[in-house]
Amino acid sequence: MKARFTNDEGQAIIEYALVLALIAIVTIAALKALGGDISLLLHRVSSQMSSVSNP
Repeated sequence: MKARFTNDEGQAIIEYALVLALIAIVTIAALKALGGDISLLLHRVSSQMSSVSNP
């Protein structure tokens, strides 16, 4: 019975899941905050690349 309460395998899995969820939430928040800026930057790069002529 005591071994049942000292098994930390399930606890480790839960901790990894919580860390992964936190990383996902932070990543989504950062992408939402910077989404417009990244889109604008990629549009500018695309415009510059299309205006370059090939020799």
